[in-house]
Amino acid sequence: MSAPSVRHARWDEIPLETVTDDITRRLFTGTRMMIAHVYLKKGAIVPTHQHENEQLTYILEGALRFWIGAADAPDRHELDVGAGEVLYIPSNVPHEALALEDTFDVDVFNPPRQDWLDGTDSYFHRK
Repeated sequence: MSAPSVRHARWDEIPLETVTDDITRRLFTGTRMMIAHVYLKKGAIVPTHQHENEQLTYILEGALRFWIGAADAPDRHELDVGAGEVLYIPSNVPHEALALEDTFDVDVFNPPRQDWLDGTDSYFHRK
């Protein structure tokens, strides 16, 4: 088995993917981790979802309101995360987010989000 190749990129040269009218992102992935620049317009919603991936969300600009836990769970709680703050979400924890202002965040996932890589992240498009 050969070792993975070292790769290098400039963020502004990575294609910007449109997720919804209010959310765009750029992805850079390795074998066992992924980093993403995510841009959310004020009012953008990331619907409730969960995934096997551990997640770190670091807000560089703006603010996101998270709801942690299933919608009907008695322990569901709300948490605002602003510029300069980081949030850790463990595997399989349901969460939802609302952009309180135009927001730029860096998300790190382990392992990489396969649904983001293959375009099957359909929770963004539920009505």
